[in-house]
Amino acid sequence: MTTAELLHTYADVHGYVKRICFKTGPPTYVGAELEWLVADLAQPHRPVPLDQLRTLLADHAPPPAGSTITFEPGGQLELSSPPTVGLTACWQALAADVSHIAGQLRPLGLTLLPTAIDPHRTPRRQLRAPRYDAMEAYYDRLGSTGRLMMCSTAAVQVNLDAGSDAADVRRRWRLLNAVGPVFVAAFANSPVHAGRHTGWKSARQAVWQRLDPPRTSAPVPGADPVVGWAEYALDAPVMVRRRPGAWRCEPELTFRQWLDSRAPPTTDDLAYHLTTLFPPVRPRGWFEVRYVDAQSQTWWPVPIAVLTALVDDPRAGDLAMAAAEPVAGAWQVAARRGLADPRLARAAADCFDAALGALSAGRVHPQLLTLVDRYLHTYVRHGRCPADDVTTRAQPLEEAR
Repeated sequence: MTTAELLHTYADVHGYVKRICFKTGPPTYVGAELEWLVADLAQPHRPVPLDQLRTLLADHAPPPAGSTITFEPGGQLELSSPPTVGLTACWQALAADVSHIAGQLRPLGLTLLPTAIDPHRTPRRQLRAPRYDAMEAYYDRLGSTGRLMMCSTAAVQVNLDAGSDAADVRRRWRLLNAVGPVFVAAFANSPVHAGRHTGWKSARQAVWQRLDPPRTSAPVPGADPVVGWAEYALDAPVMVRRRPGAWRCEPELTFRQWLDSRAPPTTDDLAYHLTTLFPPVRPRGWFEVRYVDAQSQTWWPVPIAVLTALVDDPRAGDLAMAAAEPVAGAWQVAARRGLADPRLARAAADCFDAALGALSAGRVHPQLLTLVDRYLHTYVRHGRCPADDVTTRAQPLEEAR
């Protein structure tokens, strides 16, 4: 089937999803995407012009380890590592490239903010493209939360191979979704937006929870991830319908209804539709883990290391699954309370212990192992997360209540 072929049946959608979104093979590669809010240290409430950032970075050498630089709608800088063989290689590559980018920004008084939601500024879109025009129109129907997500949030996204075979795919998928609330709580890092406390440890996750439930808030349901993802895609509204000279959102039309129409979609349309769905874990031929708040320049390697250890070591994964299952649905509690919730704190400690055991037994750089252990003893053992480091006092943000 070519990428331009018409889709005629639900089975066509299921077949495409199985072939393209769940590729199997020996787990080898690790990748990550680090999103950063950029601010002027002297004037943190002033938006940093996107053109200024682009010009600055274009005038210097590219990241030395090959990471790709792109930008999100609000001007957030995203650094995407190439797929690397193993955890240590991923960490070393991204560390070199983060240092490189930070060094380019520093002489101009610019910095990568150590938080997952903008603590200084209200949303302001800077990037113009048909995709984001349609996305903004789609989300504006639902309130102001869409613009907040698009322009004021940042994440650590971890990319891991789907699995060696169908059984391994199901194991890794189930684990990554089950530990989601634990990781939301352990790495919650977005308590203040635009100078005001939000009432959430992870306001970023709160945004995703209430943004658009059919496509953003809950894990893909069902025991079989292939079937679940195909049905999820069929039932989701069409955010962007691309036609020459006219990109528009069609929220009253689900992909299933489009497939049943007299002018059915193509596989290209399906491929694009899948990029507009944002569950906590998204299958893209690999698994893209989307639920971790952006971290400081000190701590960003930790969620990458812990997640990789848990999925790659079946014994560690079983221990983490047992720890996470009692809180597997506690997404909102995790976002609001972080590790102040005793059940999430216990689960996080058990997950970190399991991950450290796996990392200690593997070929992981000692410095990375030490960093994970430091995070455990700085935050997790004390029922704390990075959001607890924020001491600013302000009124709660009404929108996040």
